[in-house]
Amino acid sequence: MSVRIETVRTGGFSMNYFRFGGGAKTLVILPGLSVQSVMGAADAVEAAYRSLENEFTVYLFDRRNELPPSYSVRDMARDTAEAFQALGLKEVFLFGASQGGMIAQVIAIEHPELVSKMILGSSSSHVHDEQYRVIDNWVRLAKSGDRVGLYLSFGEELYPPALFEQYRETLIKTAATVTDEELARFVTLAEGIRGFDVTGELDRIRCPVLAIGDYADQVLDADATMEIAEKLEARPDFRFYLYAGYGHAAYDTAPGYLDRIRRFFEEESR
Repeated sequence: MSVRIETVRTGGFSMNYFRFGGGAKTLVILPGLSVQSVMGAADAVEAAYRSLENEFTVYLFDRRNELPPSYSVRDMARDTAEAFQALGLKEVFLFGASQGGMIAQVIAIEHPELVSKMILGSSSSHVHDEQYRVIDNWVRLAKSGDRVGLYLSFGEELYPPALFEQYRETLIKTAATVTDEELARFVTLAEGIRGFDVTGELDRIRCPVLAIGDYADQVLDADATMEIAEKLEARPDFRFYLYAGYGHAAYDTAPGYLDRIRRFFEEESR
């Protein structure tokens, strides 16, 4: 059976999400920046996280449907928190990947009642100009309408070389399906990352945190995860792990990643 896409509506916007599983705990996934909505991959996400379905009811949220001309990560976090509240979600197990991890940090800082435990995958507490270099190139390609160039650059920066070559033809075929509206939406979401910085606010996070990165991260750099660790390492409820050789998208490519998620949640639940 296919996973059903649902929509939560508030006074100012609507946001798509899907859910699966029947566990007593709530796991919320906030995905990273993507050219096309992850809603189209709902069945694949469910298959990937199927082993957690007995313990968790899993939600995955998109960004809001009605994007303003300028939309920062803090704006995304504000709206996502409002969507949580509209659905009655609180004290969730929160997993944010890349840009989703940035959103997760803001939610944990501004709305501690909503987050019980948090995992940050290939994310950063700030995006300085040098970190934005790769994303800026993606924005340039999207604005020029170069769909194939954008998808190939995305794949090359996210994945290890061998995996990128394996996916190359699929990426080219998928690029042909990207609409003008999707390119414009991508640009708005990508530009919302520029200047993001909550480094000085990380001490306001009250929940246990696990930060996972990869030494071969070509998008935000492994230093981004290590800098989060430097800020939080004194806390007994902080955990940290770096893979080697799986790229920025280690949350999709690294072996044992889901087991690390499970072990962290189980460890902190005792």
